[in-house]
Amino acid sequence: MQGRFTSNMPDTGNPTKKAFPLRIDPALHAAIERSAATDLRSVNAQVECLLREALARRGVKLADPVRAKRGRPPKEGN
Repeated sequence: MQGRFTSNMPDTGNPTKKAFPLRIDPALHAAIERSAATDLRSVNAQVECLLREALARRGVKLADPVRAKRGRPPKEGN
């Protein structure tokens, strides 16, 4: 069954991440962009980090985030 809300966001092919649109104040977005640049993160990664930190302060336990595989994939057939 299709969900009630649909997203026009691109499918990243990563089933471990949930995509959804987020409407926030432009000034808040600008502050997050500056913070992300300082930490050498994307805005998306910064929002996720800030949410995890806020939940941790409230005592909410989360599993460690799934880390993206980095580097070149192994050659096939050798």
